[in-house]
Amino acid sequence: MAKSKFTSQNNPDSQETVKAFQRAGFFRRLAAMIYDALVATAVGMLSGLIFQVVVLILFQTQLLENRGFENYMDYFQSSYLLKLIANVWVALWIISFFLWFWKHGGQTLGMRAWRLKIYNLKDQENISYARLLLRLVSSFLGLGTLLILLDVKSKQSLQDRIAQTEVLYLSKEANDHKSW
Repeated sequence: MAKSKFTSQNNPDSQETVKAFQRAGFFRRLAAMIYDALVATAVGMLSGLIFQVVVLILFQTQLLENRGFENYMDYFQSSYLLKLIANVWVALWIISFFLWFWKHGGQTLGMRAWRLKIYNLKDQENISYARLLLRLVSSFLGLGTLLILLDVKSKQSLQDRIAQTEVLYLSKEANDHKSW
């Protein structure tokens, strides 16, 4: 089984990671991805609701030009620009969800539940937002994780290889909430 190349006795977030921590397998990652997909869906729905309420208020107070529409939904459905802005708004919130949790603790909510954590493969220091974004984009909506099924020995997904990260399976003690 693939293990981290880093060692430490006391602190899993020190310069080195406990050698006994193994890289996470496919099914554990899949379970965390399903959990995170549910949370990301809720984040997307809430951000979409906030966007719709704000635009509705702007429409009702006539701060937005109504272009002859009396009904807000007719107005919204006729505006490709407004729909594009709404989709970008929701996508930014979902992307921010993943990036914030990965940057602040190395775990999303699903990863915390399944005791998984992202580590920088090179030096275990904090991973930059740019590398985390690269990791998110290169995952191809989780399809990059399928590489683990082909490469059972190293257990690295496509996004881990590209962003030079690894996802480790933590012990119960190492999966504390102090890093949040």
